[in-house]
Amino acid sequence: MSQDMFLFADALGPLKIIHIYEPSVNLKAVLVIDNIAKGPSIGGVRMAEDVSTEECFRLARAMTLKNAAAGLPHGGGKVVVYGDPRMPKVQKMTLLRTLASALRTEEGYIFGPDMGTDEECMAWVRDEIGRAVGLPRELGGIPLDEIGATGWGLYHAADVAAQFCDFELAGTRVAIQGFGAVGKHAARFLVDKGAVLVMASDSCGAIRNMQGLNVEELIKLKEKGSSVGDYPDGERMEREAIIDVECDIWIPAARPDVIHEDNVHRLNTKLIVQGANIPITHEAETILSQKGILYVPDFIANAGGVICAAMEYHGATKSAALATIEEKIRNNTGLVLSRAKAEGIEPRQVAIKIAEERVRKAMSFRRHSSFSMGPQFI
Repeated sequence: MSQDMFLFADALGPLKIIHIYEPSVNLKAVLVIDNIAKGPSIGGVRMAEDVSTEECFRLARAMTLKNAAAGLPHGGGKVVVYGDPRMPKVQKMTLLRTLASALRTEEGYIFGPDMGTDEECMAWVRDEIGRAVGLPRELGGIPLDEIGATGWGLYHAADVAAQFCDFELAGTRVAIQGFGAVGKHAARFLVDKGAVLVMASDSCGAIRNMQGLNVEELIKLKEKGSSVGDYPDGERMEREAIIDVECDIWIPAARPDVIHEDNVHRLNTKLIVQGANIPITHEAETILSQKGILYVPDFIANAGGVICAAMEYHGATKSAALATIEEKIRNNTGLVLSRAKAEGIEPRQVAIKIAEERVRKAMSFRRHSSFSMGPQFI
């Protein structure tokens, strides 16, 4: 555990940083509870071999801002688990059940699915400690990946943002970096409204067809365990080539920091709708603004999943969740982009200002101001 994490502390948090280590099952994980002024934190459990404490904190802060911007009665938190998400199911179940048991008393954090985990994983957590969202429908959940909650929100963010770029969705060329649970549904909803998917990538490669890719065929390929590069009617390319494709809307829907100062100048698009969490560095976002490329920040555009999860937690139906995602994301996207244009500042600056104002207001109602004391290492 590194005291360097104190460098990331500010008036909002983090409240707790907990390192979990259980060598008997090879479990190594980190929980960051960033801020719970608005209520218990909701954030996904991310599993990957190259996660880090710093990434966990950044993702937890993104959840604080996302939940606040969406007007949810929840704070932000995140768990990262070091491991290959493709490990055998029995091993994965043992790992996540052990994790849940270790965090049984941390009631300020509600488990949710994220990259490398899904609704079945949350069912295991619920069975252990009774505190999880994103559950299978058999357990009363609203299956986030099945209905495409995050992708549904991305579609609405893109639809609103397109108006600020003076084009309609019909006929627009879309590229999606990361054709997974989020990216495939964003593609599906956008194409249903007349957009054309010209390029998609995953961890193994990319496929390009400027006349349009068949989204349903790509989804079927992915469901079989194949790569998008196996799609027959297109040009196979290296996964990084998607940065260079000429398009109208570019959607990063994979890992953090895929766009940075060294590659941001390669982008050839008019609008970026951030489907992943923290996919573009702040320095790169500044360059985008200087180049006249509009972007919708991650915690505004991709809040559909957590909105759906929070509504599930409070007993809402699928139809109510989808309607709320549409309303909140359209309103927030319009608000952020309108204020950014009027004030002459970047969209992220506006979005952070709105979210932080809501968190600070919630903090003012609390009896204890422990949120400003810096992280507690456990």
